[in-house]
Amino acid sequence: MDDIHVETTIPLLEAGYDVLLEKPIARNAVELRELADVAERTGRKVVICHVLRHAPFYVAIKEKITAGEIGDIMHIHTTENVSYHHMAVGFVRGKWNRRAVNPMLLAKCCHDLDLLCWFKSGTEPTKVASFGGHHFFTEENAPAGSGTHCHDCEIERDCQYSALRHHIENGWWPFYAFAGEPSYEAGAGGDGDGDENEIIAVADQKREFLESSDYSRCVWKCDNDVVDRQSIIVEFEDGSVATHDMVTNSARATRRLQITGTKGEIEGDMISGRIVIRKPAATQGEEWSEEVYSTLEGGDMHGGGDLRLVADFVKVVRGEVPSLSTTELSDSINSHLIAFAADEAMLNSKVIELN
Repeated sequence: MDDIHVETTIPLLEAGYDVLLEKPIARNAVELRELADVAERTGRKVVICHVLRHAPFYVAIKEKITAGEIGDIMHIHTTENVSYHHMAVGFVRGKWNRRAVNPMLLAKCCHDLDLLCWFKSGTEPTKVASFGGHHFFTEENAPAGSGTHCHDCEIERDCQYSALRHHIENGWWPFYAFAGEPSYEAGAGGDGDGDENEIIAVADQKREFLESSDYSRCVWKCDNDVVDRQSIIVEFEDGSVATHDMVTNSARATRRLQITGTKGEIEGDMISGRIVIRKPAATQGEEWSEEVYSTLEGGDMHGGGDLRLVADFVKVVRGEVPSLSTTELSDSINSHLIAFAADEAMLNSKVIELN
């Protein structure tokens, strides 16, 4: 449904509604500008589901930046490591595996690009460069003995991308692999109450379901064309620079960052919830001082950001003041402009200047 976000939102704005809009906002700059113009003309609010802004990990970092803890930002480096099983189900076998649907940066990393712009809020990005490509999940890399699907593959038991292991034995990503089959797609549900015969029967039913779906295709023999790695460089109008690396096939999925300022630096890992602030030491014999914070919290997905986003949107609708995580639509546009420019830069081997 990514292709109808703008066309379905505009009538709601025209009718006087505020809208909580799933990302990506739009698939190109023309649609993006059109939506922004309508929102401004109607005076309605459009809040984008950039949920990572609401995760306690990133909120804590934003608060430290806003408070001047590390001075003015000179450089930001962020990394998203996409796990091998998430890449396989979502971007090789799954519905986001084609550039025509959405480029990988827009589909997977618009969160991360939004964070770069949020940390630099009020400072415009001016130039974008990018490198990457679709090099690993190709038929040329298919191992000897691989089949077209996991159920007809002689090396399936030794393959790290086995759909049978991912979705039946481990129960990963059921809402993708078993979409349209309610008894399976909610999670481990449908596996019975522990009776061995029932568990075996359900596993057989799941295997049969997978065999007739795209989610059991060999990862080296799909029709995917999205990148499996991409790095971008962004220059802002104040001379600061941000880089983001999107790396797939990772054993451990996480997001990491390092932000260097004129008075110190922030280092963090989202999955562990660990944030470290270091500053040059003023004490003789010490090189730096260090403070460590933990923001690890249980709860909903996206680092605890989902429900906090909804709560903020309710405040917007009620006319109350939301948290620092929720801003105007205009503050979310730059991340998409960077994504569009990054793909153009990568495909054409050039630096793109943003207007």
